Amino acid sequence: MYKVLIRPLLFMLNPERAHHFTFSLLQDIAAIPGMKTLLRRLFTFHHPSLERKVLGLTFPNPVGLAAGFDKDARLIDELSCFGFGFIEIGTLTPKGQPGNEKPRLFRLPDDQALINRMGFNNEGVEAAVVRLKRRSSNVIVGGNIGKNKVTLNEQADEDYVACLEALYPYVDYFVVNVSSPNTPGLRALQEKEPLRKLMERVVTLTRAKDKTKPVLLKIAPDLTKEQLDDVIDILRSTGTAGVIATNTTVSREGLQSPASTVQAIGAGGLSGKPVRERSTDVIAYLREKLGPGYPIIGVGGIMNPEDAIEKLKAGADLVQVYTGFVYEGPGFVRRINRGILRDQERA
Repeated sequence: MYKVLIRPLLFMLNPERAHHFTFSLLQDIAAIPGMKTLLRRLFTFHHPSLERKVLGLTFPNPVGLAAGFDKDARLIDELSCFGFGFIEIGTLTPKGQPGNEKPRLFRLPDDQALINRMGFNNEGVEAAVVRLKRRSSNVIVGGNIGKNKVTLNEQADEDYVACLEALYPYVDYFVVNVSSPNTPGLRALQEKEPLRKLMERVVTLTRAKDKTKPVLLKIAPDLTKEQLDDVIDILRSTGTAGVIATNTTVSREGLQSPASTVQAIGAGGLSGKPVRERSTDVIAYLREKLGPGYPIIGVGGIMNPEDAIEKLKAGADLVQVYTGFVYEGPGFVRRINRGILRDQERA
């Protein structure tokens, strides 16, 4: 029903407008008495074999919602009805900011992909905290944090610390995002010494708390092997709890969409099917170098259950979806979890 009826209607709208329309519609539907229970029955799949113990947390299943979909923690309770094992909010910055000029979100249906240059648009970390205080579901929530556009890289760690302090009582884990291509200069923080300094400060801060919470690093798919080796060294030396591989790519190689269409869209991070192979390669490389046991969350180009299984077999402990959820609809997570369970039973 989604791909035949609902998706064609949504795809008639500007992508960002469709996103906000969907949010409003879901809020209205979930407000009807009994609807959250019905949604859970329709779209949630439980099985004890899907449970994962990672990062000191118990995930009911390995499929999460990636950051960027619910930036401001508006729909945690509603989105939890669709079977996610965890939900990552953000990217959040200390102060609210409008992000880049519109249009800034584009579909490439021929490639089952999206291009975005949102630019960390969000209402600021304190607005998210207000909503987190009101949530009723017990779904695991991660806080993806970044820096404001106007903050110089030399002072970037202050922004990450401010977000961590504000969110600390209300999320289960943190993700340091230095890999978005849409904030000028942000990816420079992936260079070895700036990244080491940032991760040392953030991890040290969490260890000083009464309850230590895991901090993960989210990396770009565009890093060279030498850069990945630097990241691996930093993960180990700073005691970073895990890594998320990968963010969107700036590459446009291998697209089926007309070159004129892609060029007209311009800059931005590409997500969806074209990122699948590179993301999986990065996961496999990280697992080989980091060895067994180090937590890896795989994200990038998961468009069906087989893609998720591929990431898990490459070395991911958990996976996240975003673009696949947009293209495949509300039953997507249920289908993935059923596919993972069937694969486990065949093994």
